[in-house]
Amino acid sequence: MNYKIALIRGDGIGPEIVNEAVGVLDKVGEKFGHTFTYVDVLLGGCATDAVGKSYPDGTAEVCKSCDAVLLGAVGGPKWGSDKPAEQRPETALLAIRKDLGLYANLRPAALRPALAEACPLKKETAEKGIDLMMVRELTGGVYFGKRDRYDTLDRGVECTDLMAYSEMEIERIGRRTFEMARLRRKKVSSVDKANVLETSRLWRSVMHRLAEEYPDVAYEDVLVDNCAMQLVRDPGQFDVVVTENMFGDILSDEASMITGSIGLLPSASMGDTAPALYEPIHGSAPDIAGQDKANPIATILSVAMMLRYSFQLAAEADAVEQAVDKALADGWRTADIAKPSETVVGTRQMGQIIRDNI
Repeated sequence: MNYKIALIRGDGIGPEIVNEAVGVLDKVGEKFGHTFTYVDVLLGGCATDAVGKSYPDGTAEVCKSCDAVLLGAVGGPKWGSDKPAEQRPETALLAIRKDLGLYANLRPAALRPALAEACPLKKETAEKGIDLMMVRELTGGVYFGKRDRYDTLDRGVECTDLMAYSEMEIERIGRRTFEMARLRRKKVSSVDKANVLETSRLWRSVMHRLAEEYPDVAYEDVLVDNCAMQLVRDPGQFDVVVTENMFGDILSDEASMITGSIGLLPSASMGDTAPALYEPIHGSAPDIAGQDKANPIATILSVAMMLRYSFQLAAEADAVEQAVDKALADGWRTADIAKPSETVVGTRQMGQIIRDNI
């Protein structure tokens, strides 16, 4: 099979980690008889530097012509909040998610066996195991709601941000969540703030209706503040956790840190028809860009998610994940996950080790 992949190399360490992920894809193709072809796409701060805006015309169309999109990382202080919106990388990220209809963000948070000691939780908590999937609604809610800023007579400037959700938006993310749970341990935890927010009350009613359609999947409601606490107290209780955009943004970062390092965690953003977008959850780390210090594992594991979810190549995805686990079990570490006594390797060497394991 031949698969066409759009590459958004991005800013900072983005080009370095994408290079290693592409090398892994090519090794998978060599082993399993597939061909991967690549199309480079500009997006982020590098696009601002090249053409004056972070989301160039035609970007979405190029991505839509491909089977999947791999993104390294975008952003950095060079293109900060003092820049016009069309020059800021985060504007481009929101726009491409919207244009590709990527409403479901999947963030697995798993404690890899060789790094169990890196978990910041108590040993007895970590020993129970951590393997959960965060499903975050990505194109609705307060991030995409109407904004207003105005003067008042007695309170100075006042601002509003509208959080809005429709039944359709909730149902499609909910249905994808239940289908995901069927592929895992068949449990869904739906996170909301239904004791306060009207959007959460609608969210809960739609999720309850969907739960009746999936009697084989256990279901529970969890208030967002309680969920934040439970992720620290006993993360092993969760299988698939679904929530709206802002809650998901916060909780998925919390879930990532209990696994020990954000340098190991991939993500996928998916819709119904357009190609899915795969990326590591970490940032562009401009302070170490070009120094062969970046950890490529999260990007490589994002490739494993691509193989599994976009191309339905389960054996190939398993091969990548097993190669990563072997590299870690053999003691290989990049600087971000190394103890003082451990040998540190660079971006390129870690990528080569994983390719050799495949």
